[in-house]
Amino acid sequence: MDTDKDIKNILEIKNLVKHFGDNEVLNGFNMRLYKGENLVIMGKSGSGKSVMIKCLMGLMQPDSGHIEIMGNDVLELEQAELDALRKKIGFLFQGSALYDSMTVKDNLEFPLRKQHISQEQKDKLVHQALESVGLLETLALMPNELSGGMKRRVALARAIILHPKIIIYDEPTTGLDPITAKEIIQLMRDIQEIYGSSALIITHDVDCSRVIADRMILLIDGINYAEGTFKELSSSEDPRIQAFFK
Repeated sequence: MDTDKDIKNILEIKNLVKHFGDNEVLNGFNMRLYKGENLVIMGKSGSGKSVMIKCLMGLMQPDSGHIEIMGNDVLELEQAELDALRKKIGFLFQGSALYDSMTVKDNLEFPLRKQHISQEQKDKLVHQALESVGLLETLALMPNELSGGMKRRVALARAIILHPKIIIYDEPTTGLDPITAKEIIQLMRDIQEIYGSSALIITHDVDCSRVIADRMILLIDGINYAEGTFKELSSSEDPRIQAFFK
């Protein structure tokens, strides 16, 4: 029986600290992601967003702090347990990060390579994922035959192919024209409804945040400097908060 559905707090970071020499990147960062929520994190370049993601994915060891994902203490997991947990987390990389030498089908099958399932089951998952993003006809195409928006959709299909509980979006609209960006944002909403996933969205895009965010966190000076809805934060009189919305 899947007990994940009973966890309201699907992801929590407490007092996360990470320094690189004298460079204090994270200084006691705190956040919670709730089940079914779209949480946007905004921060300037170099503010620690990428470091925070690497820590919560178990790719980097923090100096101190606590990370819990779906009831698992990430920093205490053995490698096999960490690998199993990562299968429940989808990741949309900035710039899509498709493998240029692989077809769309092969790109989508890549996360399935260690799954003990038949080719028939793999084909079904690939078709479902591509159908979710409206690109079933691209199955045999190479990445260089796709537009930027199509690449992002294929990357999104790859991120959801294992029906993850959490999806992490790293700058999902960067490099896209406004119309395509709106289409990607709508897809993100559609996918949340289809799969009941929770989303952690790293973005500089104010328009994306306005549409997608249930809640926002501003990462400043290595801490959760401000938290609230888009309306609450965008109407703040704090000049450091206002700088994000100009």
